[in-house]
Amino acid sequence: MQKEIEVNIKGRVQMVMFRDFARRYAKRLELTGVVKNLGDGSVRVVAQGDEDKLNKFIELLKKGPTFAKVSDIDVKWMEIKEKFTDFKIIWT
Repeated sequence: MQKEIEVNIKGRVQMVMFRDFARRYAKRLELTGVVKNLGDGSVRVVAQGDEDKLNKFIELLKKGPTFAKVSDIDVKWMEIKEKFTDFKIIWT
């Protein structure tokens, strides 16, 4: 069954290639959605796909890329309201 997650990631997560990391692994896991930096220094990810693949993605997001330091992660599981067709970075 297809699900959607909204993940807010805090810590040293901007200027460390976190959005590229999220997009690369989302595509490998065949997930769709978006990732963007927020004004408070955090990163928000919205991803859709198979629940097992989303759980794997969450574990990857907890670690982040090499130079990231994730201090907190908040995951919300939701039903899909609007279907994404790809996984994209929203440049801000």
